[in-house]
Parts: sequence; C-alpha cells; structure tokens
Amino acid sequence: MRSLLPQVWGRSTPRTAADWDPFASLHRELDRLLDDFARPVTGARAGGTFSPRINVAETETSFEVEAELPGLDEKDIDVSLSDNVLTIRGETKSEQEDKRKDYHVVERSYGSFARSLALPFPADPDAVKAEFAKGVLRVTVGKPKSVRERSRKIEIASR
Repeated sequence: MRSLLPQVWGRSTPRTAADWDPFASLHRELDRLLDDFARPVTGARAGGTFSPRINVAETETSFEVEAELPGLDEKDIDVSLSDNVLTIRGETKSEQEDKRKDYHVVERSYGSFARSLALPFPADPDAVKAEFAKGVLRVTVGKPKSVRERSRKIEIASR
C-alpha cells in the first residue's frame, strides 16, 4: 500500500523535512500553478491564444489606442464602437512550411481575438479614426466638445 505522505519522484524516502510536510508540498504546487496561470500570453500565440498588446493614451482632444498586430492585414481587423465601448477584433492566420531533403512539414495556426475598452465619455462614431501601418493599429477617438470644456488643469498653490 502506498504511503499517504508526498513522495518525490524517483526516490523512496524524502530528503528534507519539507518533503514530509504535506502542506509545504501543497504550497509548492499552488505556487507553480499560479505562476503558470499568471504567465502572460499577451502578444504571443500560445495554445491558439493571441491577445494583442495595447497602449492607451489621453490628450486634451482625444483618446488614442495603439494595438500591436504583427503579421495581420487590414482585412483581418475590425474596429467598432458600441455604447461607448471601443472593440478591436481580428483573426490570426499563420502558415509555415519547411521543406528539407527527407521530410515536409507544414504548420498552421488560426485564432481570433477581441479587445474592448470602455471609454469614459459618450463617443461620437464619426469622431473615430483608425490607421494601420507596419503591424500597428492606431485608433483615435475624438473627445466631444462638452467633455473638453469640463476638463481643465487645476493649479496647485503652495503655502
């Protein structure tokens, strides 16, 4: 009958006191799982998952979003605005072919992604501009005049 105490693979007896402690073993396993879960897949294809990296900046007149979309074409990207939520959707397609003397390998990967950003103001769809160049999508959402007028810099007085 197997022992109920955690064992290290390939060894019949634990080496340290921590190997005997089932809570230490559980703690190590949870740390490993959380580290694997927290490892970012952003910007990388891992297991068919692709989530583009984005940068969001605000100016006095607009919100600017840049999304890194390497290897995609404009036809693979969709930008939409609905209920003050800006959504960038797309589909990735990758095919690599390697022909050598004795073998032939073709690797394909397909997947879709969507990134949504809630805007802090009611946006006018006609004030949204999108440009795509060299794998970077730049979306500029113009702020309405009412939002620009409400916003102003506050001077700080020193005592």
